[in-house]
Amino acid sequence: MERLIITGGRPLSGSVRLAGAKNSIGKLLVASLLTGEPVTLTNVPRNAETAIGIELCEGVGSRVERTDDTIRIHTPEISSALVPELSRKNRIPILMLGPLMVRAGSAEVPAPGGDRIGARPVDFHLAALERLGAETEITDTLIRARTDGLRGGRIRLPYPSVGASESAILAAVCARGSSVISNAAMEPEILDMVLMLQTMGAIIELGSDRTIYIEGVPALHGTSHRLIPDRIEAASFGVMALATGGDILVEGAVQEHLVTFLNSVRRIGGEYEILPAGIRFFRLAAPSPLHIETDTHPGFMTDWQQPFAVLLTQAGGESIIHETVYEDRFGYAEDLRRMGADVTIIPRCLGALPCRFSGKSYNHTALIRGPRPLSGRAIRVGDIRAGMAHIIAALIANGASEISGVEHLDRGYERIDERIGALGADIRRVNEKSNIKNQKFGLPPTAGFKNFAF
Repeated sequence: MERLIITGGRPLSGSVRLAGAKNSIGKLLVASLLTGEPVTLTNVPRNAETAIGIELCEGVGSRVERTDDTIRIHTPEISSALVPELSRKNRIPILMLGPLMVRAGSAEVPAPGGDRIGARPVDFHLAALERLGAETEITDTLIRARTDGLRGGRIRLPYPSVGASESAILAAVCARGSSVISNAAMEPEILDMVLMLQTMGAIIELGSDRTIYIEGVPALHGTSHRLIPDRIEAASFGVMALATGGDILVEGAVQEHLVTFLNSVRRIGGEYEILPAGIRFFRLAAPSPLHIETDTHPGFMTDWQQPFAVLLTQAGGESIIHETVYEDRFGYAEDLRRMGADVTIIPRCLGALPCRFSGKSYNHTALIRGPRPLSGRAIRVGDIRAGMAHIIAALIANGASEISGVEHLDRGYERIDERIGALGADIRRVNEKSNIKNQKFGLPPTAGFKNFAF
């Protein structure tokens, strides 16, 4: 029911503080199910992803309290091994299979949802769990898993899938014996979960060449853990500074999480400064064209390419984005074309990295020619990260843009319109019925999440 109205043309400047990582909160809430003792999480983002994770955990027996950016979650027993179906789908339920089998011996979760950016099959998850002693079944609506006791095993993932790596870790930490996970993902958000599990009593070692070694323990205990800052937000605000010709200090940004992104910033003609408070982004010259290939960490993150694509529409010459992680991640390109961008999506692999989509007719490479002026348009957001591309395009466009589908942005970004507005953007949130600015967006009416509406 809500839209963002953005009038472009203003350079953004000032400071913005990062929220906790959206891609961490869900898996950390799920990890808390592995113990019957309380777990406290701090630096928790106020977004719909957090609300969904809380609702899922409460559905299986968790008691959750929230104050400001802190969540205390306690699951003394699993009251139901059936994870409830929610109106707002995402990928968190599939991660609950392992912890529920550890605590209750079985689990049923709804078929996963999430953004429409590719097939995102669950077979990697289920194969990993089966290697640890689970029996699994999948129907049109449910995924079932049961075990007489998880046991250690050797798992080699066909691809370093973030979700499948998480599923394997969450099941293996309390399995009998030792486990080895090969070709695992090593994203900062996975390491965030590993660190939390270690403080809960898990024994996890990170080997070379994407290998994780786990010694199962009988039980885990409670802990306190602070979420890492959101590196996707950090890149998004950095691109806003470069695209609008502004100067933004992204407070809390961690250089270690952004190495490949920062290199791309410098290659395109942007600049950054590492400061005690965070990373400052600014631009000294017009953007230069660039060839980018997305990859698993530590490569260029697939969630960084959407905002970067908008920046490349303003570069002089032809740029290339070769998407190797998801086969359908350029859904925003048609909207950029309607705004005036010259973007062509092709099925060819243009790059040096091995690509699992080679020869499969997936449109996974973008050719972007610039510079091209953009004009404001009515746009509907299709997924979280495409929504950030839409916002940045609107910020540099001539005239006003109307962005609907704001619920996708709310799932991944905390009070995004207020925070961008504080940097000098002409942005407001309106309701289609009342057409008035929503002054209370994103602020919970109570200390808990019971009345938190998205």
